[in-house]
Amino acid sequence: MISTLLMCALQTQTVSLSLDKTSEPWQGWGTSLCWMGKVFGQREDLADALFTTKEVQIGSAVIPGLGMNIVRYNAGACSWNVVGGRRMVTSKIILPYRQMEAFWLDPTKPAPESDGWDWNTDLNQVEMMRKAKRRGADKFELFSNSPVWWMCKNDNPSGALKASDDNLREECYDDFAIYLAEVARHSKEKWGISFTTIDPFNEPLSDWWDADCKQEGCHFSVEAQCRLLPLLRTELDKRNLKSLPIAASDETYVTHAITAWKGYDAIAKSLVKQVNVHGYQGLISPRAKLRQTVGNLPIWLSEHGENDTTGLILVGSILKDIHDLQPVAWSYWQPLDGSNWGLIDAEMTIGKLNEVTPKYFALAQFSRHIRKGMRIIPSSDPTIVFAHDSRSKKLVVVVANLTKTAKTKTISFADFKTVGTKIDTWITEPKRGVLYQKGAKPVLEAKMMTINLPSESVQTIELRAGN
Repeated sequence: MISTLLMCALQTQTVSLSLDKTSEPWQGWGTSLCWMGKVFGQREDLADALFTTKEVQIGSAVIPGLGMNIVRYNAGACSWNVVGGRRMVTSKIILPYRQMEAFWLDPTKPAPESDGWDWNTDLNQVEMMRKAKRRGADKFELFSNSPVWWMCKNDNPSGALKASDDNLREECYDDFAIYLAEVARHSKEKWGISFTTIDPFNEPLSDWWDADCKQEGCHFSVEAQCRLLPLLRTELDKRNLKSLPIAASDETYVTHAITAWKGYDAIAKSLVKQVNVHGYQGLISPRAKLRQTVGNLPIWLSEHGENDTTGLILVGSILKDIHDLQPVAWSYWQPLDGSNWGLIDAEMTIGKLNEVTPKYFALAQFSRHIRKGMRIIPSSDPTIVFAHDSRSKKLVVVVANLTKTAKTKTISFADFKTVGTKIDTWITEPKRGVLYQKGAKPVLEAKMMTINLPSESVQTIELRAGN
């Protein structure tokens, strides 16, 4: 590869970037289905908004599609049948839309073709996954929040009596591995969707999965995780799913992910082919330390969510993730949700959509432009992300100003042989009502590009630069 040096100067700061040091190919942007799939899985317009780049009408608004290509499907843990005289114990505060239906109903009937399994449940979430595939989604991850209720020590898929206790029954480790492997097999053979990764855990080291939690959840100690992973690998292999990689362990915090990985034995580490982690530790999390800890394994930032509707926290988080964690994919938790958590505000209990939030458009600044197959160019400027498409010779620049003062930045293309003159710009200024609008083109003279950055804004610039 011919080395290309891109110099970016901000006041007295100079940032060097080289195409010789690009990342692994970007795998894409995505979302978990789970609750939103259950509530809105039949909506064609929402599938268009999430999984295409078309303009889509949602209510009275016409919005740009986010262009996601990654889907995270949740294998549910709830059913309301009797098992050996036992019934599911339900958290006092869990809402019905957060109770995801399980497929395996009767542990005495392990054959998936028997009446001990019900494959005609969770139809809405499955349908949204199918809609995503029809629109071009190509990465599908199967994940679990909790084992099926009858596998749990207290028959409660929201958590144990004591939140820090493991809640999978000792005699049900094999059953849990069988359940996930059968869902993966069924999806491939009956739904026409082959999962590309499988993660059996969700925030397993967190200590809030108690019996009265507001959603499904289960604590797994590091030892319990190490015990389950080989069993899952065995059950997958038995079902001709040897090529389905295991991801782990979707910890809430980066520090938890570091603890889990350092505690894994050699067998567990050998079985994990992708590290998943959530972004709930915020901007202070030791992202670079996790990157160093897991070596060259690919990392997914598999879940991000917060209640800042402006999108400025989201922008800051993505920048930190790309610079320090260096993931190959990034996924939002619930794009449709209430209490300011959704990209689109939704009343989940009645299936009603409200406003599209500025946070939606902030994500569009990244997801519509940094596309699958591009390579991230490392930058020491934490407010800029560069992505390069070697085939089209397109360079994408996403630059944010999260301060309350306007700024100017200058990028030098002095070492490029040629610089394309075709430049397009989009900008979001959430507090001024500017939402993914075409922006003023930066001034490009003598291979120097000057960008004016309003306060609390994010811009995307696309240009074709020769090298």
